[in-house]
Amino acid sequence: MSQESAVSAETASVKARPRRSKRPETSTSSQLQQLPWQILKNPYKPIEIIYEEQIEQIHHASMRILEEVGMDILDEDARALMKQCGAKVTEGSHRVHFDRHLIMHYLASVPESFTLHARNPAHHLQIGKNFTSFGTVASAPNASSMDGGRRAGNHADYQNFLRLMQSFNILQFTGGYPVEPVDIHASVRHLDCLADCVTLTDKVFHAYSLGRQRNRDGIEIARIARGISHEHLEQEPSLFTIINSSSPLRLDQPMLQGIMEMSARNQVVMLTPFTLAGAMAPVTLAGAIAQQNAEALAGIAFTQMVRRGAPAVYGGFTSNVDMKSGAPAFGTPEYVLAAQISGQLARHYQIPFRSSNVCASNTVDAQAAYESTMALWGAIMGGANFLMHGAGWLEGGLCASFEKLIIDADLLQMMAVYLQGVTVDEATLALEAVKDVGPGGHYFGTAHTMARYKEAFYAPLVSDWRNFETWQEAGSPTTYEHAHQLYKQILQHYEPPPLDAAIREELDAFVARRKSEGGVATDF
Repeated sequence: MSQESAVSAETASVKARPRRSKRPETSTSSQLQQLPWQILKNPYKPIEIIYEEQIEQIHHASMRILEEVGMDILDEDARALMKQCGAKVTEGSHRVHFDRHLIMHYLASVPESFTLHARNPAHHLQIGKNFTSFGTVASAPNASSMDGGRRAGNHADYQNFLRLMQSFNILQFTGGYPVEPVDIHASVRHLDCLADCVTLTDKVFHAYSLGRQRNRDGIEIARIARGISHEHLEQEPSLFTIINSSSPLRLDQPMLQGIMEMSARNQVVMLTPFTLAGAMAPVTLAGAIAQQNAEALAGIAFTQMVRRGAPAVYGGFTSNVDMKSGAPAFGTPEYVLAAQISGQLARHYQIPFRSSNVCASNTVDAQAAYESTMALWGAIMGGANFLMHGAGWLEGGLCASFEKLIIDADLLQMMAVYLQGVTVDEATLALEAVKDVGPGGHYFGTAHTMARYKEAFYAPLVSDWRNFETWQEAGSPTTYEHAHQLYKQILQHYEPPPLDAAIREELDAFVARRKSEGGVATDF
């Protein structure tokens, strides 16, 4: 699930501008030194991997896919609405064909930018233009930590991931359940999990599209959390959902119902095909992106058939598979290229763009770090407005790691400082200091240095800059160990954000009532 953004001439240049401190500040946790909460903007022109005529070629290929091949739409109500809006429904089958003019007609009403509202107004997010936001890992079936090893997702770990997310200013939204708490029955799991999002955090959160009632419950919990009316909620998007097409070229019933429920209430839909080149998409990157684009545009157009002007986001998640094993690969050169081309496509349609921070490593090691760094550069320089799985993703999404979350938070803070750019003015050019020091001197004790050294450079969370001997005397701690120690410290000092007693009472009553009604139907 675009931003239009290039940059204004002023921000693109090196003229002086206010800059935020790079020095970490103390958060609500007395043990965590970090950057302040901030609305992040990307002042740099996104990298354009291919030419505009090549974007048009991909667009044309995507339109031919929708016109000539079509998509399977696995929900009768959705097909009926599409037919009513002008799509060609093949009677007696799930196949729907979309004329390119129909698609472009509906894409025209997608907002280029919008505000996504949190229960704490200080944590509202701006989506689109050149804004960017970072979220947590989501939907992992397993959790891992240095002391507890790898284990099935559970409620206690789920809550601890939320506590960490709330504690980090750089983590601005919950992308979904960081880890799936399988010890809560599926019929009521969404009720407990979304209630936890309200009580343990005060930031933007997500509801899964796994049937109409789960969406409706999520929307109601978001409304209760903000203490607003139903009418007010429909004026202010306060909840988002990720809609994944079942590549190739299929939208299943829960996803379609999610679009209908969320878009009808003016809540945010992020349409993200899961296209792996060589498996669920053509082995060539151009072909895989053309298919991704077709699936994304069909789903986004459908949001506008449900409600014109409903907020939607173009999601890019194209990567490749290991052709020797068939396993998904992430943080590859192909992944970076696909992310940046996806950003170009999103801007072409003037729709906000979502990307991800991902890796395929099975542990917190160098592979996890370099693949995540590659993925982050693909997202940031692709102009991503919304970064899913920003912190904690491991094993290609099959595991949420506490230590990886800490390391990723450090990476995200570095990106935030990078986005601040460089101030060039008389003071920063430091000519007087250069004159004072002259040839062969040093700057450690100059007035210019002493006035600035506390906030001059980014101070990392987990990097160890001691020399070898000092580091060895301290027991030769690794980054993995530093991250483990820090996550334990943060949890020890976590304090939940304030929550109005009346809101807590209404939330508890709603969850209790829905549980007494049985939650949602399941197969077990």
